[in-house]
Amino acid sequence: MATESSDSPYDKAKPFLAVVLMQFGYAGMSIISKHALNEGMSQHVLVVYRHAVATIVIAPFAFIFDRKVRPKMTLSIFFKIMLMGLLEPTIDQNLYYTGMKYTTATFASAMCNILPAFAFLMAWALRLEKVNIRKMHSQAKIIGTIVTVGGAMLMTLVKGTQLDLPWTKGYDQHASTGGLTKQDPIKGALMITTGCACWASFIILQAITLKSYPVELSLTAWICFMGTIEGTVLAVVMERGNPSAWSIALDYKLLAAVYSGVFCSGLAYYVQGLIMKRRGPVFVTAFNPLSMVIVAILGSFFLKEILYLGRVFGAVVIVTGLYLVLWGKSKDEPPSNSSNDHKVAASATQMATKTQERTETLNQDFVALDLTKVRPNDESD
Repeated sequence: MATESSDSPYDKAKPFLAVVLMQFGYAGMSIISKHALNEGMSQHVLVVYRHAVATIVIAPFAFIFDRKVRPKMTLSIFFKIMLMGLLEPTIDQNLYYTGMKYTTATFASAMCNILPAFAFLMAWALRLEKVNIRKMHSQAKIIGTIVTVGGAMLMTLVKGTQLDLPWTKGYDQHASTGGLTKQDPIKGALMITTGCACWASFIILQAITLKSYPVELSLTAWICFMGTIEGTVLAVVMERGNPSAWSIALDYKLLAAVYSGVFCSGLAYYVQGLIMKRRGPVFVTAFNPLSMVIVAILGSFFLKEILYLGRVFGAVVIVTGLYLVLWGKSKDEPPSNSSNDHKVAASATQMATKTQERTETLNQDFVALDLTKVRPNDESD
């Protein structure tokens, strides 16, 4: 029964459903955060508040559910966590939000589709991805990476004619930046691209760290905590002499910090770690185009963003390159080993019995969550 369950269509679909929900969450973050930035919120302070909220939300769950399976913290693991906190929560997100200030939410979301290309190149360099130049699927990954980068350049340099959608007629072309920051797509694109390189490095490092510290909740809490500390240092430097930048009220600024902290830092980091164990680091970045489409639609409605033909074409080129990479990735995944699946299923069944005896009073959803985390340890045993 356990083996059948592990091979069920629902189990196979869970990683896809998870990343799709992540993209909806990221789309909501882009819209809400862009509105907060348009209202004058400091991007550096937003990053700090975002990860402070994420730490507060995730840490209690990590303490409760990981206390029996959490491995010993070593200096090597702690150094990797510090580096992850610097790469993604601090450098990437500060660059991303600053780039968004210079452009639009739709532009920033579209540019993030170059992330899989960076992830593939870094995974290839670290031998986490297999590449055989003579094989068609490997050629597709290389060509897709080149096409993706070319699309990003096209989107940045070619604006094209304005697309007059029925609900965007009469929009001010500077409204999407809130009038507080002058649009500079080249500067914004460079910042977002650099941020994506840091994000890809973070994803690869997270995959490596999970091998020696396979507790997703605890790792997420540590990353958010270190991101809060390191981001605070940067924000204090960047906002020196401007204490009003730290003020917050019951408005979009607070909503942006809470929403992005809970859904896009806390939950996204955790879900990303779970999926990465099962499908690898490139798969995690596979569904970014969905977020771009959602942001483009919502941004034109709520942020009065205007679409341009050249940038839409550039986004299409980026997505084409993205799916060339993904097609190549899908062809080099090894077939599942039925005997290993059986061992995992049997081990999970034993752990389910033990955990249920220890946690009869806990909510069943949390028990299932705990089992998901400890399963890899049982497999290695």
